[in-house]
Amino acid sequence: MEEEDEDGSVESLLRWASQIGISDASTTTHHSLSLGSSLSVSHFPHSGGRGLGAVRDLRMGELILRVPKSALMTTDSVMQDTNLSQALNRHPSLSSTQILNVCLLYEVGKVKASRWYPYLVHLPKSYDILAMFGEFEKTALQVDEAIWVTEKAVLKAKSEWKQAHALMEDLKFKPQLLTFKAWVWASATISSRTLHIPWDSAGCLCPVGDLFNYDAPGKEPSDIGDLEDLLSSSSIHDGSLSNEDNTTVADAEQLDSQSQRLTDGGFEDDANAYCFYARANYNKGDQVLLCYGTYTNLELLEHYGFILQENPNDKVFIPLEPAVYSSTSWSRESLYIHYNGKPSFALLAALRLWATPQIKRRSVAHFVYSGSKISADNEIFIMKWLSKTCHGVLKNSPTSIEDDTLLLNAMDNSQDFCTFLEVTKLMSFRDEVDTFLEVHNMKDKCSDSNIVLSRKTRWSMNKWKLSIQWRINYKKVLLDCISYCSQILDSLME
Repeated sequence: MEEEDEDGSVESLLRWASQIGISDASTTTHHSLSLGSSLSVSHFPHSGGRGLGAVRDLRMGELILRVPKSALMTTDSVMQDTNLSQALNRHPSLSSTQILNVCLLYEVGKVKASRWYPYLVHLPKSYDILAMFGEFEKTALQVDEAIWVTEKAVLKAKSEWKQAHALMEDLKFKPQLLTFKAWVWASATISSRTLHIPWDSAGCLCPVGDLFNYDAPGKEPSDIGDLEDLLSSSSIHDGSLSNEDNTTVADAEQLDSQSQRLTDGGFEDDANAYCFYARANYNKGDQVLLCYGTYTNLELLEHYGFILQENPNDKVFIPLEPAVYSSTSWSRESLYIHYNGKPSFALLAALRLWATPQIKRRSVAHFVYSGSKISADNEIFIMKWLSKTCHGVLKNSPTSIEDDTLLLNAMDNSQDFCTFLEVTKLMSFRDEVDTFLEVHNMKDKCSDSNIVLSRKTRWSMNKWKLSIQWRINYKKVLLDCISYCSQILDSLME
């Protein structure tokens, strides 16, 4: 029934979209959940949920959607309202993103009087970005870096809300729109749905265009970023420079060219519209995806509220000795483990130098900068150290990857919450489940066979699940790194 209601809402949105000129290049009128002759709204349960599917075969580079400028919600378009414009002039210190936040809430407050009402009622009621994580979901991430990023996101949202509060009071917002809950909802909408426009750094809300689900950029050649940093910060300028993965400066230039087009749409002045193009060839019925840019899973969770099970751009950072950082000029951000368990070029180089007596580092630096091993003993030492460090991180985690997988499977495979509780009773790591029940005052309801979760509890459980998925992926990378180290050690000891 909920899906039928949702389809009805989407159909209403698409009728409105058609009336204001949102369509593909076709002039043919279509009905129901189709938009022009290229796209339709469909459900993709295993890859992003609701998204846009191909109505016909689509060719890479083909125009598939055009959203006129008049349909975009931007600061400029909302500020055509004199009352809002005058109030904003009285509060000039806010950032462009804060202003767009206020504009969005202002339009929500207009209800049906807003010209974007059919779009606004279609927006999600809740999001799963990190700024909306509670204490329980934050702790469930388990990793210090992820917890810190979450805390920073929440604090930033609260600070921006307080700064904008005077303006919202000046505009006489309804009480429910003055709350932090409303602010963080608007902030999440903007964080997860806005698209780039050249005239406003806050971006724009693009009806229908924000229904595309995410497709990560293809796997980049290993360590290109590190090589570019190296070439710009060292005295080595040999055009034939390559690392042990045969990544050359020519590869770096090719990647740089590819990186100029990380998205598959943009605002075009000639068309006076936001235009979207197929990033690949799609068969009829395929989900049509949009690349927002290059993100790690933690960044996707922070800004968009989801993660990818296979993310070629994911990175894992492990604790390093202070001397490792001082042994190299590369930034901390470049010292990471790739999604496939392989240490980054910069991390390998930093460890090779760190494992070399300081008096000898200068004489071997050219080997390190070319991606070469210094010696078998040096390589054996750093592989053992890397493996031991990854083992230590896994050992100190509150739960094992096996525990996490069992818990996630219980969430996915239980038909209802009662079944989930029954399944988890048999697990040895019950503490996390008990904490969830305590947080939501459900300890005394466990024996009730007809437990109905509140909307707030369901949303919390969704975020909890994301936390578990994220930490599983994190731990998988560490396990893959241990395997990588073992393979190198085996080859060196033959």
